[in-house]
Amino acid sequence: MSPLKKKLIVVGDRLLVRPEQGEEKTNTGLYLPATALSSRMAQGGWVVSVGPGIPVPDWSDDEGEPDTWDRHPPRARFLPLQAQEGDYVLFVRKAAVEITFEGMQYLIVPNSAVLVLVREDWMEGPGQVADED
Repeated sequence: MSPLKKKLIVVGDRLLVRPEQGEEKTNTGLYLPATALSSRMAQGGWVVSVGPGIPVPDWSDDEGEPDTWDRHPPRARFLPLQAQEGDYVLFVRKAAVEITFEGMQYLIVPNSAVLVLVREDWMEGPGQVADED
């Protein structure tokens, strides 16, 4: 009998984030422990998984027909999130929920708490468009 493999599935408009851990170096060269950083309002980490997005109604089947008895159940539709796996995310700390899964610490962060994303595959600078050759 093979062992079952567990997997976290993120739902809705949430992100699964691996929090940034450890000490932080100040401009003067001092290292601050994690306990000194706990009073900050924002926190950062790496996106591990992204939910399907913001649920939206499916209006494509509504053709103004008054008979609802023969309708199919509505399909799930989602507005995708900007965050992608591997992005660095800065978010409001108070909105996150801390969990431990298979010995690893994670945070579940709602999309509304995201302040900024850092994605390393951008080739253009801010406000610039890539040249297509």
